[in-house]
Amino acid sequence: MALIRKAMPSPNYSSRGNASVRLIVLHTTEGAMTIESLGNWFANPANQVSSHVGIDDTPGVVGEYVKRDWKAWTSANANPVAVQAELCAYAKWSRSEWYQHEPMLKNAAEWLFEESQAFGIPLTKLTAQQAQTTGRGVCQHVDLGSWGGGHWDCGTGFPIDDVLDVARGWNETDSGVGYPPWFWQWCNWYLNSSRQPANRPPAAPATIPDWAWQALDEVQQVSSRYGMTQGERDWIDWWQGGKQGVRPAVPQTIPEHWWTDNEWVAGRE
Repeated sequence: MALIRKAMPSPNYSSRGNASVRLIVLHTTEGAMTIESLGNWFANPANQVSSHVGIDDTPGVVGEYVKRDWKAWTSANANPVAVQAELCAYAKWSRSEWYQHEPMLKNAAEWLFEESQAFGIPLTKLTAQQAQTTGRGVCQHVDLGSWGGGHWDCGTGFPIDDVLDVARGWNETDSGVGYPPWFWQWCNWYLNSSRQPANRPPAAPATIPDWAWQALDEVQQVSSRYGMTQGERDWIDWWQGGKQGVRPAVPQTIPEHWWTDNEWVAGRE
C-alpha cells in the first residue's frame, strides 16, 4: 500500500535543468514536529527553503511540498540531483529516542522504497565521498558536507541501517511496513532450531538490528499467549499455504484464538 502524500505545495522550488536524480537524502527539521507545521514554514516564499516531503509519526502519511520531478531547496549544490525528505526530529536524538518514533521510521523506510522505485536508485548507503561525487544511493544530509550546505543531520543516533533494511523488504503488494524475507527465515532459525551457525540464513545481516529483536519478541508473545501448540503451527502453515496436502491432525472446529493468530501471521507476511 503506497504512502498517502498529503499535498501542501510550497512555492519554493525550481527546475532540475538537465540534472538526473541520483541521491535519496534524509534530513531532520530541527524544530517542526508535524508535517503540517513544516508545510507552513515551506509555504512562505520569504523563507526560500523547501523539501520534497516531510515525515512525522502519522502512520502511512507524509506531507508533500514539492513534486519529485522538481528541485527542492534544502541542500545547496546537491539539490539538482537529490530527492529529499525532512524527518520531524532532531539530529541530537539518541538511538533510543529515535526508536520512540517507530511510525516515523516506518514511513521513512516506505518513502525510501518508493523513491528508489521511481528513480531506479539502489537502496545502498553511500559514503560521504560517494554522495559528493557520482554515487547513486541513499545518504543523510551530513554526508553531503560543505557541498550540500555543511549540516550534520540526521545525527549519529539515527538508525539508518535499520531503516534501509526495512526499505529493502518492501514490495508493491505490502499492506503495511511488514518485514523483509530474511527476518522470517532468521526468526524460524532462531526460535525453531538449535541455532547452528552453518544453518543460519545467509540473507540475515551479521548484526541483527534492534527492530528485528523487537519483532521477534512480538512473535514470541503471540506464540505464548495461548501456549501455541505444534498442531496450531501446522494448521496455520497449511492454511496459509492454500490448504495444500493433507489437513493436519487438528480439531474439525478450529478454536477462535487460532483464527486470531492466523490473521496476525497473514498480516506480517
